Amino acid sequence: METPRNGEQNSNSDPLAENPETRAAQGGQDSQDGLDSQDGQDGQDSLDGAGSIPEGVAPSQPTVGDVLVAVEELWPESLAEDWDAVGMVLGRPSRTVQRILFAVDPTHEVIDEALEWGADLLVTHHPLLLKPVHSVAGTSFKGEAVHRLIESGCALVTTHTNGDSAVGGVSDVLADAFGLHDTVPLVPAANGLPEEGIGRVGNLPDVMKLADFAELVFSIMPAVAGGVRVAGDPQGLVRRVAVCGGAGDSLFDAVRAQHADVYVTADLRHHPASEAREAAVNGRPYLIDVSHFGSEWLWLTPAASALENVLTDQGFDVEIRVSTRNTDPWDFVLTPG
Repeated sequence: METPRNGEQNSNSDPLAENPETRAAQGGQDSQDGLDSQDGQDGQDSLDGAGSIPEGVAPSQPTVGDVLVAVEELWPESLAEDWDAVGMVLGRPSRTVQRILFAVDPTHEVIDEALEWGADLLVTHHPLLLKPVHSVAGTSFKGEAVHRLIESGCALVTTHTNGDSAVGGVSDVLADAFGLHDTVPLVPAANGLPEEGIGRVGNLPDVMKLADFAELVFSIMPAVAGGVRVAGDPQGLVRRVAVCGGAGDSLFDAVRAQHADVYVTADLRHHPASEAREAAVNGRPYLIDVSHFGSEWLWLTPAASALENVLTDQGFDVEIRVSTRNTDPWDFVLTPG
């Protein structure tokens, strides 16, 4: 199934040496360019790269190892949280890559899509094997996923919290989508640039009512059953906005320290949200709770575009596609009235 937006008709290669200048220059612009390209994009077409191959030089196909070098340039593993599991999960670095599929989750439906298309590499935001396992027997759903990918010759790479923290990462894409400027990380990266870290906080061009800003958020998110939940005075005025793609209810101290008027994140649990409201000053920060999948889905197109640009600039020819599968786990919701 395709993933429409709300409001539409249908509801271990060696790491590269640190290159801050390249990351800073590529990340932010690729983020915006990729985001702008989403409207009207056909998920079945490969992305158009902005890079170019020098005249007279024939493009070649990269190996998995070549792609890993490009991934490291864009989303360094050093930016990943200590508890995370990122990088190559399955595959041989020497294997040639012609087609790459980007997705949020390595679900069976996404794997079906990748294998039906003939993908040689699946890049997902969420890890398949985040927690240690003692078996990958095909009798479990994760074991079956491992077997299917290996048997089909499709490598798997995870870009998780390193993709969140990097310039042009998940939260940068959210901040760009909401029109924020003068953005800084909510929690700066311990091993990165000043612009890198978890979450972002910045300012809207103009003051907005909370209700109007919530409508803007809703219009940008992909259509999912859970919709968008809001806590706060609909007529309250907001300008300073904190964002964190994925689960962000561990960052309330940072949100308050940045004097955010409203915080947009996903997976807000009862107790952290309730305590944040009790500790609010003049009702702020207001809360907007969006789909975990949706908040990270927005990153896929600019991420795919950024990777294609780097590979093209290196003289490689590869097809890159963004998954059309909606992997939000919820199917419907019941509400009063």
